[in-house]
Amino acid sequence: MNTVMITGCSSGFGLETARFFLENGWSVIATMRKPDETLLPASDRLTILPLDISDSDSIAKAVEAAGPIDVLVNNAGVGWLSPFEGTSEENLRRIFETNTFGTMEMVRAVLPQMRAKGAGVIVNVSSSVTLKPLPLAPVYTASKAAVNAFTECLALELAPLGIRAHIVLPGQAPTTNFGKNAMALMSASNDTPGDYKPFVDQTMAAFMNAEGKEFTFSEDVVQAIWKAATDKTCPLRLPAGKDSVTLAA
Repeated sequence: MNTVMITGCSSGFGLETARFFLENGWSVIATMRKPDETLLPASDRLTILPLDISDSDSIAKAVEAAGPIDVLVNNAGVGWLSPFEGTSEENLRRIFETNTFGTMEMVRAVLPQMRAKGAGVIVNVSSSVTLKPLPLAPVYTASKAAVNAFTECLALELAPLGIRAHIVLPGQAPTTNFGKNAMALMSASNDTPGDYKPFVDQTMAAFMNAEGKEFTFSEDVVQAIWKAATDKTCPLRLPAGKDSVTLAA
C-alpha cells in the first residue's frame, strides 16, 4: 500500500488532496499546525500529525512519526498581497521561511529514506503567479519562483536515484481561504505608505470583480497532484486550473 505525506491539510487543496488519496486506497499522513480529527473521515489508513514547516524540530518529529513515505506533497504555504515597500522585513522572512525554506527542509527530511529504497515522488505546490507577474505579489511570487527553480534542479539530480520531483501550479482559487487570508494579512499590516492606496484599491477591485475570468478549483489541483504522484510519464510542471493552463500556454 502506498503512503503519501501531505502538508497543510487543515483546509483547501491540502484537505481535498488528503481526502482524495484516502478514497483511492492510499495511506495518508495528513499534517497541519493544529491537528483536527474531525476534518477527514476516520480510517485506519489515516494519520494526522502536527507540523509547522517553519520549524525544523517540528519537521524532524513529523517525518519520524510518519515512517516510510512514498510520496511527499509540499502544499503548506502562506499568501501575501502588498506592495514591496509595504512588506516589513519580518513578514518577508516569514513568507520565505514558510513557502521556500519550509519546502526545502521537508524535502531534506524525506530524501534519506527515498534514496535508500531507490524510489519516491516529491510534489511541490507552487503558483501560477510565477507564470505571469502580478502587482501586489512581489514577495509571494519570489518565494514560489524559488520553489520552481529548486524543484527543476532537484528533478535532475534525483532522477538517477529513482526519485521524481514535480511542480504543481494552481491558479486563482475562489473556493479556498488562501486569497482571503492574504488580503486579511495585508489589511492588518500598517507598513504600506499611503501613496500606494489608490493603486492598491483599484487593483484589488479589478481583481475581485473581473467578469468572465477563469479560475482554479480544488479538484483541478487534486488531479494534478494525483497525476504527479502516480504517472511516471507526467511532465515536470503541471498547471492546475483553466487560468493556470491558459497562462502556461
